[in-house]
Amino acid sequence: MTSTSPPQEIDTDLLVVGAGPTGLFGAYYAGFRGMRVTVVDSLPELGGQVSAMYPEKSILDVAGFPSIKGRELVERLVEQAASARPTYLLGRTASTLETSDEEPEGRAVLRLDDGTTITARAVVVTAGMGKFTPRPLPAGEGWDDRGLVFFVPSFAEYAGRDVVIVGGGDSAFDWAHHLEPIAASVTLVHRRDQFRAHRATVDAVLAGRTEVITRAQVTRLVGEHHVASVEITTADGEVLTRPAQAVVAALGFVADLGAMQEWGLEFDHRHLRVDTHMRTNLPRVFAAGDITEYPGKVRLIAVGFGEVATAVNNAAVIVDPSAHVFPGHSSDGS
Repeated sequence: MTSTSPPQEIDTDLLVVGAGPTGLFGAYYAGFRGMRVTVVDSLPELGGQVSAMYPEKSILDVAGFPSIKGRELVERLVEQAASARPTYLLGRTASTLETSDEEPEGRAVLRLDDGTTITARAVVVTAGMGKFTPRPLPAGEGWDDRGLVFFVPSFAEYAGRDVVIVGGGDSAFDWAHHLEPIAASVTLVHRRDQFRAHRATVDAVLAGRTEVITRAQVTRLVGEHHVASVEITTADGEVLTRPAQAVVAALGFVADLGAMQEWGLEFDHRHLRVDTHMRTNLPRVFAAGDITEYPGKVRLIAVGFGEVATAVNNAAVIVDPSAHVFPGHSSDGS
């Protein structure tokens, strides 16, 4: 869905910055409110962090789904958003934003890094934590595309292989838990003996056949054209060797809000301050999802869905002053 066309001049009612679950639901809801909608994301595929980081992870906090894989959730959101006929601009980074609240022709103008200009009556920022890059594995320099990866978008390709996972957070333990039944072996290495991952997942991994080595670090990758094994150095100085045709560095990510920090938005640390309408301090600019901050904020996908519906409904009045904030229920009508 990434466009390869030359720079464009796009006019739209609502611009959504961020194509993760919250942004996709916002696109659907904008269509439900009768708006033309354009969605921009720096990643080359829809789904945001869910698609990039944990497409096979079971998500448990979406109403109506006791458990749903990240990939399936994104597919269903894309299908739902299709009713709005959104314009997707993927693999593009937002650079500058200018807003004007002068009536009757107030606008927001967003420029992208490829020269495309989008003029919108309102903007909803659903950018999550912004652009993100994985933290490097110190011993992994030169091993990219030779067995070292930072994401596990598909489990099937690891069937029958020895996998070493480095990290102690949710991604590390989720991947270990899902790979254990299909990989030849799974070894999880963490520099501490305490973990940041969800307790139930930790317990499941510790009860399985995954070898968990704590107070240790992967200090060397070994192999000719492709990694074949790793050396692990413990806090006591002992050097262990484990087979590995794949090394997953699940060390977290460095978030980069990039040019967004120059737009004049009010931040609370790395999050955008919003009011109960989901409005930011800039005219015509709303926000929803993990990027927002307000008293009592809870960062769940389910919360983002409600926030973006609130943002879109309040933006609808700006796009069409004759509209109402509450449009009636989606089940109303013929």
